[in-house]
Formats: sequence, structure tokens, C-alpha cells
Amino acid sequence: MVERRFSRPRTKLVELLREKGVKDHRVLAAIGKIPRHTLIDTALHHKAYEDTALPIGMGQTISQPYTVAVQSELLEINPGDKILEVGTGSGYQCMVLCELGAEVYSVERHNELYHRAKEALRKQGYKAMLKSGDGTLGWSTYAPYDGIVVTAGAPVVPEDLIRQLNIGGKLVIPVGDSKKQMMLRITRVSETEYHQEELDDFKFVPLIGEKGWDG
Repeated sequence: MVERRFSRPRTKLVELLREKGVKDHRVLAAIGKIPRHTLIDTALHHKAYEDTALPIGMGQTISQPYTVAVQSELLEINPGDKILEVGTGSGYQCMVLCELGAEVYSVERHNELYHRAKEALRKQGYKAMLKSGDGTLGWSTYAPYDGIVVTAGAPVVPEDLIRQLNIGGKLVIPVGDSKKQMMLRITRVSETEYHQEELDDFKFVPLIGEKGWDG
């Protein structure tokens, strides 16, 4: 019964994202399947499928669905690609990556959010490798990655993340100040060459860590 209550709002959200320019049908299908309401407080369930960021505690948010869709689309994921996510948060972006067939590795600095996301992923049947730690340093144990997505605004592009990309791999990261960030897509062309694209402006929570705002 509860699930049926959310099916229409979820369908409307997918339609809205399509209208806003999200073209990848696999990304839209993923967002149309994932029960976003299960990742937020019950008091916010009426807003679960609105295209807006919502609080999840500790000064963090579950990202706006449009932002999740855009970042997922920019990664151009093929099934089996190894993807690193910096900032697990609620687990929402991680679930989208899993739906796209990626082998996901995700790092979260808040220990409580790490445990919550791990349980949420388990409940929904998603398999991803999670770690509690400083995501600005990446996760070198499993590098290189076919894609890296950063779900918080960085002051600069962390060098560690660049180095952990496969040749042909893409880093999708918002970079800017505390008010707004520009979405960048950096493709590793060779061992020493990178191609950078500057895309739209967004607003994220700050990327905290040794190579982020605390550094």
C-alpha cells in the first residue's frame, strides 16, 4: 500500500526530469524505480519525489533528483564499469549507479551516514562496496576507476581523484565557492593528458576533507 502511494509521484518526477533535458533512458528508469522516500525522514515523505534536495541530518542532504540524473548521465556508464562515488550520503546516487550496472565503490566521511546508507542499500538489494573515510583522497585500493563522481562542492579538483582514473575514465565534480559550483567533466585521455569540460552551475554541500574545504 505504501509503495503504491508513491508510484504516481515517482512517475511524475521522471517526466519532469525528461522535460528538464535528461535524455539517458537508463538513468530515467533508475530514478523511476528507486524508493527515494525510504531514504528520508517520514515527516518529509510528502516531498520525497519533488525535484529538490532534502535534509538527512549532520548538515547533509539527499541530492536533488535532477542533479543525480545529470551526474549519472555525464559518467556515460556501461554495465560492469568500476565507479567511485565520493560522498555516499543517503545512498540515493549509489543506488542509481547500481541500477546502471556499475560496480560501485563509495566513500562517506560521516560514520553514521555510512552505516545508514549501508543498511539502506542492503534492504533494497543493492550491492556496493562502502567505506567510512576521507573521500577527497579517493579509494586507491580499488583504483583505477572508469568513472568517479563527487557529490559535494570542491574548492579545487583533488589530484588523488585524477590519478585514480582509468585511461578514458571520467571524473564528474562540482568545483567553486560556497555559493555555487560549476559541474566539470574531466576525461583522462592518456597517462599525462586530460580533457576538461565546463558545464552548468549547481549548488552542493561542501566537500570536506584533506583535499577539500578542510585542507
